Amino acid sequence: MSAANVMSVKIDSAMALRVERLAKAQRRTKHWIMREAIEQYVEREEKREVFRSDTLEAWEEYQTTGLHLNADELEAWLDVWGNEAESPIPICHS
Repeated sequence: MSAANVMSVKIDSAMALRVERLAKAQRRTKHWIMREAIEQYVEREEKREVFRSDTLEAWEEYQTTGLHLNADELEAWLDVWGNEAESPIPICHS
């Protein structure tokens, strides 16, 4: 287990009151509520960053190769995805 780092966050009194009310309602500490909020935010933003990076990488690959699937091809494949008629993903073309 790694050592905990102490950090401070300044929030306005309205947000502090909201955190306090939520903590009481959920029978949690204010610390737990804030830590949970930060953890969920960071996880969501990390996933968003991976998606953004993957999207840019795919766009650069398309710009270089011109290989792609059109919407109709992809939709036809997805229509049978997960059932007995499932087939491998179509091959990209230019």
